[in-house]
Amino acid sequence: MPNIPPIAFYFIAFVWVLFASVYASKFFQRVKLPLITGFLMAGLICGPHLLAFLPSESIQNLSFINDLSLAFIALAAGNELYLKEIRSQFKSIAWNVFGQLLITFCLSALAVYWLADIIPFMRDMSAIAKMAVSILVGTIFVARSPSSAIAIINEMRAKGPFTQMSIGVTVIKDVLVILLFAICFSVARTVIAGKELEPSFLLVLLAELLVAFGVGYLLNRAIQLVFYIDIPAIAKGFFILALGYGVFYASHWVGDVSGSWLENGFHFEPLLTCIAASFLLTNYSRFRKDFQVFVEYFGLPVYAAFFTLTGAALSIDVLANVWFVALILFGVRLVTMILGAYTGASLAGDPPLFKRIGWMPFVTQAGVGLGLATKIALEFPDWGAEFASIVVAVIVLNQFVGPPLFKYALIKVKEAHIPAKSPDYDGVRDVFIFGADNQGWTLARQLNAHNWNAELVGTRGLYSPQESTEITLHQLAALDLEALESINIQKGDAVVLLLSDEENLALLNTIREKVGIKDIVVRLNDHAYFDQFHNLGALIVEPTTATVSLLDQFVRSPVAASLLLGTEDAQQTMDVEVSDEEMHGTFIRDLRLPSDTIILSVKRKDEIIISHGFTRLRVGDIVSVVGSGESLEKIRLRFEA
Repeated sequence: MPNIPPIAFYFIAFVWVLFASVYASKFFQRVKLPLITGFLMAGLICGPHLLAFLPSESIQNLSFINDLSLAFIALAAGNELYLKEIRSQFKSIAWNVFGQLLITFCLSALAVYWLADIIPFMRDMSAIAKMAVSILVGTIFVARSPSSAIAIINEMRAKGPFTQMSIGVTVIKDVLVILLFAICFSVARTVIAGKELEPSFLLVLLAELLVAFGVGYLLNRAIQLVFYIDIPAIAKGFFILALGYGVFYASHWVGDVSGSWLENGFHFEPLLTCIAASFLLTNYSRFRKDFQVFVEYFGLPVYAAFFTLTGAALSIDVLANVWFVALILFGVRLVTMILGAYTGASLAGDPPLFKRIGWMPFVTQAGVGLGLATKIALEFPDWGAEFASIVVAVIVLNQFVGPPLFKYALIKVKEAHIPAKSPDYDGVRDVFIFGADNQGWTLARQLNAHNWNAELVGTRGLYSPQESTEITLHQLAALDLEALESINIQKGDAVVLLLSDEENLALLNTIREKVGIKDIVVRLNDHAYFDQFHNLGALIVEPTTATVSLLDQFVRSPVAASLLLGTEDAQQTMDVEVSDEEMHGTFIRDLRLPSDTIILSVKRKDEIIISHGFTRLRVGDIVSVVGSGESLEKIRLRFEA
């Protein structure tokens, strides 16, 4: 029998635990808790202190998973810092970052130092060591969670200056936190080892930071090279993960080798390197969208592996002894965040409401905070496990409290756009189809399948009755304004006219002049009426030529025709009007659209523009987009005021 190393058995066991963790996390989602809470709990249950599917020695043998995951977390954080998206709120973002970074960090560090005697592992430390641990805790308390913030914003369909400020501060803070951590970590490593901070330490620290940024630039170029290679996207993703892991391996190797000729060793921070690389890639390369696809594709499996392993590394006995300390530190973080957010909002000149609730978006923590705690636990084995247990407990509390607070804040500033649960608006677009013949019924069913609310209108009994509990059928004896108002046509987003040309023309005039619906589609019966419908701005379908044109398109461009007809699985098309002033003048290439969407064209007044990256959007443009239904709704929310 071949000699299989123990790490292979540990890895196989971990993969099985990972499947269970992903399954368990779905339960937590159903009770409105974040995914990472489920991953942490699954790891804790399967870890060495409960079911012991993962014994203690396996945690250390699988430490390479932590390094690989931390590399991805830093790359993902840098990817969120897209400068062109935050320019309109830069003043507010800058002052809020300053207030929270300075005040939250300083007050949290002071509070932890003052509470050192009630924190078990800090009681017997020297004063200088207590200060070192305090600044490490202060750094982690500043960290936030971009992924959690984005998830809540998407769920609430939030949009506006407060939302922009929240995500901008979240992302920039996480970038600066890693820089701050690199400095504090070097200081803590030196003083806890009992060495003095000599003037030469500052020179070494500066060199470490410069090397981290330099290696980050090289990593950015290496990732771009991967995207140049003509290989499958999943292979490119694994290459990028390998490059990120290589940075951590190189950092450990340099630290070990330099210890023989430099008293404190030379340690460049790999987290800072990865975040610098992804920042450069996102803002100064043509591979921004490719990198975004990589982050989206590998996000769930990497986060599941990291948080599950973190949960398995937690000590139940330590958690039982320090739960009250975690509660106190949770309260300390909240107080310091309130003070920091109020100060930052005051300096930025934000409205009074923003000052009062400006701290609420920043309570939730996840990847970066846990990543920093894990790194400290590995670096300081004597007390690192207790440190990590306390910090993870605080982060879990923040996971429970943070999302509801952020949702409340978005509702309070009236930037949440949750579909109303009233009879007047059911969360989908409404279309009225005049003419309940077989084509009308078929069209209504197809529109309903694409998340429209289609209602049929039959006149004078001339309709084809069909059994359907999903489609509303109105029967009108007349087609005047009073009859149209009786079916609440004002709520319509579009109208389809399938009646006679005379009736269609009369309806078109009434709807244009009295109701104001812009998108009106007319089925033409006699070509002699074409000019009249065209002059009134109707979208005309002429059956005598439509079939031939459609067959022609399928012959010459079958894929495009399939997309436009909606026959491709999971692909739809949508026209969206740009009404948000923030979008005016934005290049299409600068938009961060969902990776499964593409803009086909832009209609400006009566001109159709075949769009490209340097097409500027203007308020009033009609943008034609193709993609999944979920992604199209995100784009519609973003473009519309």
